[in-house]
Amino acid sequence: MEPHPSLEPLARELAALPPSLGPVRVIGVDGHAGSGKSTFAGRLAEALGGAPVLHLDDVATHTKLFDWWDRLRTQVVEPLAAGRPAHWAPYDWELRRFGPERVLEPAPVLLVEGVGAGRRALRPHLARLLWMETPRETSWGRGRGRDGRELSDFWDGWERAELAHFSDDPSRPFADALVHQSGTGYEWTSGVSATPGTPSVLTDGDGLPQT
Repeated sequence: MEPHPSLEPLARELAALPPSLGPVRVIGVDGHAGSGKSTFAGRLAEALGGAPVLHLDDVATHTKLFDWWDRLRTQVVEPLAAGRPAHWAPYDWELRRFGPERVLEPAPVLLVEGVGAGRRALRPHLARLLWMETPRETSWGRGRGRDGRELSDFWDGWERAELAHFSDDPSRPFADALVHQSGTGYEWTSGVSATPGTPSVLTDGDGLPQT
């Protein structure tokens, strides 16, 4: 798949940032569950020439939806800060256990996407924090529709946990940019913690719905 031309200016800007974690520029992509983080991060990674993406869904577990920082710090953050490859094991949500170990090299840019990517413990290690500006109820509705009725109980618990997390440790007020979705692509505006500016319209031109 070719990189989306609309995201290339953003990719160039991010790639030009100073490293934030050892030799790595870590870009956080946060937002409510179902807000389109994975799709956006995947497209941005393409525009960055194949940058790696760390999905926080692979870090969280059934019993620790948000209490994963210590594991992320020791397995990923500390090695990358020292310029070493990170060795970590993704969680298998179906088998309810950790899978085979993976290696994450200290690439020039690393995208970390998922609910909590902008948490206070991780923010000092981020070069930029992007927030998917999709309303909470819209995002949750997408997620429930995607996962079906069999995961309804899980979503009930998730919504309570997400509300508690963002109440205690909000990300959006610290975002450097807010990413809006439309039928034709993305619009990137100044974040709530940045000086307001003129929005940069990012369109992917294919009209595909964002998931």
